[in-house]
Amino acid sequence: MKPFKTLTGTVLPMDRTNIDTDAIIPKQFLKRIERSGFGKFAFYEFRYDKDDNPIKDSVFNQDRYKDASILISRANFGCGSSREHAPWALEDYGFRVIIAPSYADIFFNNCFNNGILPIKLDDSIMDTLFKNTYANPGYQLTVDLENQTISDNDGFSTKFDISSFHKNKLINGLDDIGLTLLKEDKIDAYEKARV
Repeated sequence: MKPFKTLTGTVLPMDRTNIDTDAIIPKQFLKRIERSGFGKFAFYEFRYDKDDNPIKDSVFNQDRYKDASILISRANFGCGSSREHAPWALEDYGFRVIIAPSYADIFFNNCFNNGILPIKLDDSIMDTLFKNTYANPGYQLTVDLENQTISDNDGFSTKFDISSFHKNKLINGLDDIGLTLLKEDKIDAYEKARV
C-alpha cells in the first residue's frame, strides 16, 4: 500500500446522501478476483446511461473534474453491503481522499486498509467545500495527514480528526497484513519454539 502524507488534488463533488456500495461499484462488476481493474466501473450508473453511453451532465464526465483525487459527498457515504470492492474501485479510479460528514462503519475501516483517507467534517464545512468546488473549475485542496489539515489556495483551512492508529497505518503504508509483518520476528520465534 502506498504511504499517504500529503496530497494536493482536484475535488469532485457528489452532492448526495446515502451513497451505497452498490452505487460505488455495481454488483454486475464483482466477477473479478483481482483487486485492480474496478476503477473503470466505479459509479457506473452515475456515469453511463442504460445503453452504456456517457451521461453528459454527470460530474464524472465533466472536464473540470478530470483526474480528481479528492471526492466530497454528504452523510452516510459507503452504506449498504460491506463489499471491500468499493474502496478498491475508488482507489483504482484515482481517489485517495474522501470527505463527508459520516460513513458506514465497515466501509470507513475498509478505506484505511486500501490506502484511502476518509475524513469526517461537519455539514457546515461541507457546504463551504461544495460551494467552493462549484464556483471554481479545477478546484483543488491540499490534505496534510501529518498535520491533520485541509486547505486551498484562497484562504480556506480546517483541521480534521483521525485516530492515531489509522493515521499511523496510512503514513506508513500499512494494511492489516503489513501491521502483522512488523511482528515477523516474534512470529518466527514463536513458531520455532513450538517445534
